[in-house]
Amino acid sequence: MTDATKDPFHHLHDEGYLAAYDGPRLEADTLVALADRPRSSLAGAWHFTLDLFDEGLRQKWFALEPVPPNAWTHPRDYDPYAGQTLEVPSNWSMHKPEWLHFEGGGWYTRIIDHVPDPQRPVTVLRVGAANYQSRIFLNGRFMGTHLGASTPFCVDLSAGLQPGPNRLQIQVDNRRELERVPMRHFDWFNHGGIYREVDLLRLPAVHIRSAQADWTPSWGLRVRIRLSEAVDTLAHCHIEALGVHLEIPVRGGEGQASVACSPRLWSPEDPHLYAVRFECGGDQLNERIGLRHIAVSGTQILLNGQPLFLRGICVHEDDLLLGKVSTEADVRRRFDDARAMGCNFLRLSHYPHHEHVARIADEVGMLLWEEIPVYWAIDFANPRTLADAKNQLYELILRDANRASVIFWGVGNENEDSDARLGFMRALAQAARAWDPSRLISAACLINREHFRIEDRLAQHLDVIGINEYFGWYEPGFEGLQRLLNNSNPDRPVLITETGADAQAGHHGREDELFTEECQARILSEQVRISAAKPYICGIAPWLLYDFRSERRHTLFNGGFNRKGVIAEDKRTRKLGFHALAESYSRCRT
Repeated sequence: MTDATKDPFHHLHDEGYLAAYDGPRLEADTLVALADRPRSSLAGAWHFTLDLFDEGLRQKWFALEPVPPNAWTHPRDYDPYAGQTLEVPSNWSMHKPEWLHFEGGGWYTRIIDHVPDPQRPVTVLRVGAANYQSRIFLNGRFMGTHLGASTPFCVDLSAGLQPGPNRLQIQVDNRRELERVPMRHFDWFNHGGIYREVDLLRLPAVHIRSAQADWTPSWGLRVRIRLSEAVDTLAHCHIEALGVHLEIPVRGGEGQASVACSPRLWSPEDPHLYAVRFECGGDQLNERIGLRHIAVSGTQILLNGQPLFLRGICVHEDDLLLGKVSTEADVRRRFDDARAMGCNFLRLSHYPHHEHVARIADEVGMLLWEEIPVYWAIDFANPRTLADAKNQLYELILRDANRASVIFWGVGNENEDSDARLGFMRALAQAARAWDPSRLISAACLINREHFRIEDRLAQHLDVIGINEYFGWYEPGFEGLQRLLNNSNPDRPVLITETGADAQAGHHGREDELFTEECQARILSEQVRISAAKPYICGIAPWLLYDFRSERRHTLFNGGFNRKGVIAEDKRTRKLGFHALAESYSRCRT
């Protein structure tokens, strides 16, 4: 028998190589609030190598010591400093045509210089998002792994850093797997790579991991804070404009306090933000936070005690040139287009979008639905899948807990109503409510087609029932929609979370001719007219703002895109459906 420790080719026969990289997991409990913290950006060119066969994990590429090319004593299959570079943030799928559909591993390498600071001895790496599994290595040492394509994660590098240059490597794997969230089958493009910002944070030994401020009529201003260590101390929250100077007792690293106050409440019509400062020991966070109250009363949503009708649109992250990367200019264009259509609400589908989306929404006064990708046929019976989904949800909540614009946490989309699914999503709804009782919980559900009514066993665990329906498109005519709405008698608000029709920009014809702009415009107009007339319908979010890539769709008109956008994939060409929605929303109740 060959001694594996002496066999240089052992990796060729070892199919258990992944077990060594399963943990430690970089999960929500290690996430550090970003706010206005000073940071060192690691944006720019990284050395990059694609790795279809996981040779890097099999051969332990991360453990190779760098040597000058002329000093090699034996050949290697990998050199972290030679060959190609790739910009961070970006998607490798947009870098070269032949990489467009690559699914596998990609190795990023960068040298970081470290100067110890006794006042700030903790150095944290924060990655805004990377699709899907990320494994972090520092100077040849495995630091941990993160699951999830769209939420941020942090890893404390302090123990592995050396004064001077250090080799940081991140292996990112975007394979679609059955136990992942989402799993193999979904309706958007599977871009790969580190596509959001990467930063280094220098922090005190005891620092603020998360701090949230919200307001309710019963509690007043409520502040919750969580520290990096389980210490007993005092924290403070200051809102000078309100005359608030709140002392927060911290026990075991966590604290909560409240105080009565009468703030100017945030709303789409008046998106007022307060400067809020959190302090604890030598650490400080500065935020701009809107204070408002969202609640449900019967079949109505109330914002600051007033009935709210959501005039919405769904949106994906996808760009012809940037892929899944979202720039601030692109986000502001989304809000400008939505506002021009009369929207006060966006559903961010079907995964957490870039964190500056909610920050800008706070500023411009746009309401948001944020969700995790519990999409279609998730492996609902798998405890690992549930743990992954819960962690993604918690990371999203921690990231955007101070964003007044976010009024919904969405826990799923178009899942079959099975026992396993009910238990899985009930657990997510309960977790979201426990972590953040200040927002509404919802899911985009399917209708009961046996009895033809709005009915889902999950509904009793939701504050608002979302339904996806495509009457007029996948089912001709609107008789089915009328029947559905008349048959239903929900005890809570219902939000139309998807509806619409495909149209190829520039293709014109009859209103009953599929894929014409005229057909899309008619369907959207009828959907709003019929749905908004029902008192229990609290809003509509048609599918969707911009056309986007979808490898499921290859008709003559689709050409690899979902064409239900009211604006073409160039994000400039407005279809007739855009103007039809604008006209319909101008007549909707506020």
